[in-house]
Amino acid sequence: MEIYSTEEQQVEAIKSFWKEYGNSIIGGAAIGLAALFGWNTFQEYRIGQQEAASEAFDATVQKAGERDALAAAVDELRLSHGDSAYADLATLMLAKAAADAGDLTQAEQRLSDVAASIDADLKPLVDLRLARIQLALGKSDQALATLNLITPDSFAAQRDELKGDLLKQKGDLQGAREAYQAALNAGSRSPALQMKLDDLAN
Repeated sequence: MEIYSTEEQQVEAIKSFWKEYGNSIIGGAAIGLAALFGWNTFQEYRIGQQEAASEAFDATVQKAGERDALAAAVDELRLSHGDSAYADLATLMLAKAAADAGDLTQAEQRLSDVAASIDADLKPLVDLRLARIQLALGKSDQALATLNLITPDSFAAQRDELKGDLLKQKGDLQGAREAYQAALNAGSRSPALQMKLDDLAN
């Protein structure tokens, strides 16, 4: 290791080191500060967006009793905060309102919108609701395709029971029996399921 015997030699060594590496040190510090500032700005922006989406959702909920006003508010929320969970929750609320009013076409459209954007953990639930609406609309092939998208074991019983309803409606009684039995095997506790199986046995 080099040892400096005088203060003058130490000063000269520091000057030499700074001359060689100073620009790199300053540049690295500047990049680090810029990255830190950028990250903080991004975090502030995200928080601001989340708060704005929350406020827009609250305003949307206030219109729950008026379906036309609710639909307009949901469309605005999806336009301004379409990547937020609030937009999907509001759309689910609108789909339910449409189904309750007997507007199954509107319900199907809204559920399809949510199915394309919602978190993967919640998608099976949305697909299950969508398949029920499609079945009620007589779109059995589309309903079957939607049900086949549902793969988690936790939804298997509900999926298979609905698949049995669908196959029965199509006249495929053997397929319906197999689907109902699969639902039982998956742990379904639906009181009506055994009755559906017994009905097919007669």
